[in-house]
Amino acid sequence: MDSSTGGEIRIQPSRRLPDFLQSVNLKYVKLGYHYLISNLLTLLLIPLIIITSVQVAQTDPADLRHLWLHLQYNLASIIVCSAFLVSGLTVYFITRPRPVYLVDYACYRPPDHLKAPFQRFMHHSRLTGDFDDSSLEFQRKILERSGLGDETYVPEAMHHLPPQPSMAAARREAEDVMFGSLDALFRNTNVNPKDIGVLVVNCSLFNPTPSLSAMIVNKYKLRGNIKSFNLGGMGCSAGVIAVDLAKDMLRVHRNTYAVVVSTENITQNWYFGNKKSMLIPNCLFRVGGAAVLLSNKSADRRRAKYKLVHVVRTHRGADDNAFRCVYQEQDDNGKTGVSLSKDLMAIAGGALKTNITTLGPLVLPISEQLLFFATLVVRKLFNKKVAPYIPDFKLAFDHFCIHAGGRAVIDELEKNLQLLPVHVEASRMTLHRFGNTSSSSIWYELAYTEAKGRIRKGNRVWQIAFGSGFKCNSAVWQALRNVKPSPNSPWEDCIDNYPVKLVA
Repeated sequence: MDSSTGGEIRIQPSRRLPDFLQSVNLKYVKLGYHYLISNLLTLLLIPLIIITSVQVAQTDPADLRHLWLHLQYNLASIIVCSAFLVSGLTVYFITRPRPVYLVDYACYRPPDHLKAPFQRFMHHSRLTGDFDDSSLEFQRKILERSGLGDETYVPEAMHHLPPQPSMAAARREAEDVMFGSLDALFRNTNVNPKDIGVLVVNCSLFNPTPSLSAMIVNKYKLRGNIKSFNLGGMGCSAGVIAVDLAKDMLRVHRNTYAVVVSTENITQNWYFGNKKSMLIPNCLFRVGGAAVLLSNKSADRRRAKYKLVHVVRTHRGADDNAFRCVYQEQDDNGKTGVSLSKDLMAIAGGALKTNITTLGPLVLPISEQLLFFATLVVRKLFNKKVAPYIPDFKLAFDHFCIHAGGRAVIDELEKNLQLLPVHVEASRMTLHRFGNTSSSSIWYELAYTEAKGRIRKGNRVWQIAFGSGFKCNSAVWQALRNVKPSPNSPWEDCIDNYPVKLVA
């Protein structure tokens, strides 16, 4: 009865079935298909198990005695087969790669006096006298659209008027960041620095002599036979490369620890010219760094946070456009800076496509792989206009740590991978709170997710980073327990203020 029509009763001539396309959310249909295919082997084994159980139940003692007599007459064959089986299992367990565990990590939190609010940044840029009006306006627009907040940090040398970049100041920045994160790491893990067997340090733009890795060896008096490496010029994705190198070393050197230190140095790499493409790094890059403790000791599994599952690296340096899209050079006035190409996003998209094409078969459930393959066959054989199927990586990963290179990078990955806002929240909030800290940004993002209490046992985390060269690198971790934030987390006193609403 409809009260709005004065009690009139309307009789429908027929009743149709509900429109399932409207009433059923297709994502649940897809999820059901995913569960069906993922458990297909189990479903196929159930009838076999039932049949085997029925046969065993119908076997009488005489049949069992006959089987035993048959085995006694073939004792030599049984012994030979058993010997081969035992030998094979022994070789397998001896030669198989040992798991690599992430025991803990620490991110550097600069002191408050190094904060560079928007207004102060622009005021200092104006007072230096190095930038013309057009460059100042360009920087203002970049900052407004960047996604950075007012609490990011720039090095001490940039707070002086005029700025005072020098080799000594750059060393102090490197020491503050590296030693600050390492002190926190050793304090949280109770690991003696002399127990470290492998040390990998990555910093693209600052490579003094002695090296940054040597500075760490000297500071903590690491042992003389340590395997140390110093990676330079490898861009924002070098953190994943450093993890990959440490993993390979741990596969060779057993029962040891590896430490990875990822950072970038800003002091001597600030650009004081007026070339627009070289001004963008000034607006985005900020002070930051992380130290990561990896182990191949089986005893560390109980206290480790994660296990390394996969590392996939993609290098597009053979292509000239990709090679030059992030390029350190001098402008026409001889001032050095890093130039970012206008084709950067397109090149990053191509590198990402190559990377996930390699990563997909390793991590995607069989249901997604079948859909992708079926679409590929249809496109090749029947209709090239059929849209390519984009695998649903949300079925493979629970958390995403996308390099906080800039707002545009995060937006593009959110759209192209069909992610939800919650999946890119850690990246956006890291960019807002700490800016682009280069190779260490993925660790600030993981720390954000931990501080929110979202990582449960068995969850998979995808760290993905882009860097000069041009490179796209991925690392996949699996949580070994419900992960809680470590003491002195960079988000310790501010996590309740996030997420913040960003201006579009």
